[in-house]
Amino acid sequence: MRRLNHFSDVDTDVVLKAAEQYGTPLYLYDERVIADKCAALLAMPRAYGLTVRFAMKANSTRAILRIIHGRGLKIDASSMNEVRRARAAGIPCGDILLTTQEAPAGQELLALTEMILQGLKYNVCSLRQLYNIGDFAAKNKIPLAMRIHPGVGSGESVTRNTGDKYSCFGVHLSDIERAVAYAKDKGVAIDFAHVHIGSGADPAAWRSNIDLELDIIERHFPDARTVSFGGGLKEARMPDEKPADIQELGRYAKEKLERFARRTNRKLDMEIEPGNFVMANAGFAVTRVIDKKRTGSDGLRFVVLDGGMEINARPLFYAARHPFYIVSKDGGLLFSEFDDRAKGGGPDGYQAVLVGKCCESGDSQCLDPDGLNTPRDMREPEIGDFAVIGGAGAYCSTMSPLNYNSHLQAPEILYTSGRELKEIRARQTLEQLTANEI
Repeated sequence: MRRLNHFSDVDTDVVLKAAEQYGTPLYLYDERVIADKCAALLAMPRAYGLTVRFAMKANSTRAILRIIHGRGLKIDASSMNEVRRARAAGIPCGDILLTTQEAPAGQELLALTEMILQGLKYNVCSLRQLYNIGDFAAKNKIPLAMRIHPGVGSGESVTRNTGDKYSCFGVHLSDIERAVAYAKDKGVAIDFAHVHIGSGADPAAWRSNIDLELDIIERHFPDARTVSFGGGLKEARMPDEKPADIQELGRYAKEKLERFARRTNRKLDMEIEPGNFVMANAGFAVTRVIDKKRTGSDGLRFVVLDGGMEINARPLFYAARHPFYIVSKDGGLLFSEFDDRAKGGGPDGYQAVLVGKCCESGDSQCLDPDGLNTPRDMREPEIGDFAVIGGAGAYCSTMSPLNYNSHLQAPEILYTSGRELKEIRARQTLEQLTANEI
């Protein structure tokens, strides 16, 4: 047996056992990696208080939420239903922040107010949301949080930039004075200010966001006691990528918060809300090779897998790159982009495009920013061998078009710190897929 890479305990035997017990495709998560990531985040330098919230949109499965919450992280939810799922996992409202594009009204607004009375922190993201909740917050003397649209952002792609004029997240700076005046008139304190500039943001942009947000707080939010710098901490899925140095970012934030305190006599607690950073490299999508094709002598080689965009749509959405591992039917590690002993390909070697079984040209794990298939170096697999897609712990099971072509949602398997395989979500059945049809 051989480990797939140097940072996970998942090895070829684990891949074979998981595939034998649960079939393919499947998601496989390494609990030890999750624990290590949680510990690293909680060890970040801080000036005063530090709260780390897991952005549960990255992976919302109940067992994963329980593991992460049990390791000391709180929850950042992006919808009312995410709050409900977190509560179903045993996480109290007092440990959940809701930051959503929804504008609850009617029965949903009543449900929201009940959650707030139980401790949920509501992060207002628009004037409409503020107006909807203002009277309730004033009557019950409940302070609110506010997400600010800074007008600038950063991300690994245009669609992952959440802070520039092309995205609509938060109360824009041009509306801040109106929002603050409304809250003041109602007697509602805004004690929590939040800015999130994008996913996979450049560390320099993340540092600039700290400076910008503290300036906004000083000018507009006299009651703020907590500042959230958002998430988007860059994680390295591929060997040639560099992750965010969270110790360095923590030191920068610490210094800026201490300067802010000396200047204003206000000591702000710090929050961050990573999702990708916690889960991405803890997860693998295990698929089986079911076919091989070629589009002529001047065309491309294609390796067809039994799982594609319905288990990992990030290449289709973002032209995102994921590492590949090829494991033979008998458990040999034929190829790993993290293991020099198992590297192949190159100009004179084997190159191929990994595709899924969906009737969709975009069902590929090898798309470039123009949407074109770009062959990747690897060792040639045989029919029945396993192609493992790394970096699949975040924004894969939660984002993918899972029932396209009526394919069934893949199961999720946890490789525990005690080196056991545990099913944490069963494979969907055809009956479940059609249960709501009338």
